[in-house]
Amino acid sequence: MSWLARLFAPGEPTLSAVTPRDAASMAALHAASFSRGWSESEFEQLLTDRSVIGERATSGRRNVGFIVSRRAADEAEILSVAVARAWQGRGLARRLLDLHLRRLAGLRLRAVFLEVDEDNIPALRLYARAGFQEVGRRPGYYSGGKSALVLRRDLV
Repeated sequence: MSWLARLFAPGEPTLSAVTPRDAASMAALHAASFSRGWSESEFEQLLTDRSVIGERATSGRRNVGFIVSRRAADEAEILSVAVARAWQGRGLARRLLDLHLRRLAGLRLRAVFLEVDEDNIPALRLYARAGFQEVGRRPGYYSGGKSALVLRRDLV
């Protein structure tokens, strides 16, 4: 890479907490990442719910990744994780997940759950490296008859 390209290359994304103002950018990123993206109004509803927390990754003014969970009693469920295509494979999802798990543990939650497509190998690797274990399966959960794996990670 030339010195000029390095000078103008974006640095590592900044991680911070999501806010309701992030609804539009999260909806756009979600739509680009999943076959059925959530709308801006769905994200607005989520992000104004006091039981919902999340982290985002920004590069400049662009939202390039996020993770969002809902808390219930002493547990949480990861609702969605998305990373912009240009940032995939660079460890950003891992950074978001690590920060998020630390935040959930800091809230004294005991466990976190999530559902993932059984064929989503990159996500399965990410979650396995983070200590998640399969605790269930939902046959036919996704379109095309694909099953969802239910994963759990203890935080204490």
